[in-house]
Amino acid sequence: MMYNPHSTRYNYPEYTDQHYLVVKKNNGLVFDENYPYIDNSKSFRFKRWWVRVLLYLIVFPLSIPYMGLRIKGRKNLKKYKNELSNGVITISNHVHMWDYIAIMKALKPKETRVLVWAPNIRGENGALARLVGGVPIPDGNLGGKVASNKAIEQYVKEGGILQIYAEGSMWECYPYIRPFHTGAFSLACRLNKPVLPIGFSFRKPSWIRRHIFKQEVAITLKIGEPLYKDETLSESEQRIDLAKRCHHAVCLLSDVDPKENPYPEIFDKNKKIDNI
Repeated sequence: MMYNPHSTRYNYPEYTDQHYLVVKKNNGLVFDENYPYIDNSKSFRFKRWWVRVLLYLIVFPLSIPYMGLRIKGRKNLKKYKNELSNGVITISNHVHMWDYIAIMKALKPKETRVLVWAPNIRGENGALARLVGGVPIPDGNLGGKVASNKAIEQYVKEGGILQIYAEGSMWECYPYIRPFHTGAFSLACRLNKPVLPIGFSFRKPSWIRRHIFKQEVAITLKIGEPLYKDETLSESEQRIDLAKRCHHAVCLLSDVDPKENPYPEIFDKNKKIDNI
């Protein structure tokens, strides 16, 4: 059963894919055709190696007290090991600053990459976001978009794991599943790769978490079974069908009854949150 914290302190935006966090810093990075979206240089890989050491020694253990993290469904990673070893796109709801850390922990020892809002890479935590696998989404630069698409397609084709937040933004502690953008599913259909749904749900925190650490929720991550495009459908229908089935799966993994979820499966820019 879904646990809803009923928080009133989060000022969620007007549209369901808008960001409510404010990024104060801008380092001026330009994400054009020359930017290394998947950086395989020796120096960058060396830095990433050290970051992974710190993740294993410090950050992953801290995710338990910090998030109250529980991980379920890792058996699906073993069950579908062969299917997932040739490249996969993971999708989930986006509800916590550390939920990508939780995904990395759930999928270890496999390395992952994640598509990231461009201002986050330009912001105060941009260098760290890159080192844990962040790939910026170019904003308004056509050459950058072409280069980015080429880089991530090659990465997935070579067996990489790419996390995409199909809701489009992070809304902290939000219990429902917002509409999905279809880009992740277009990519999966085009490359003929599986989509692995992951769901974050909330639990009522313990007395110590509520009163000492002031935490509103404890978090559970559940890994589902991979989903594929329906070969019987036309190309234009495949991505919509896959998006809807993944949305349904994430609802169930997040303890949300799809019939009671207040949003449609697919994002419509004409629908504001107050109109739903």
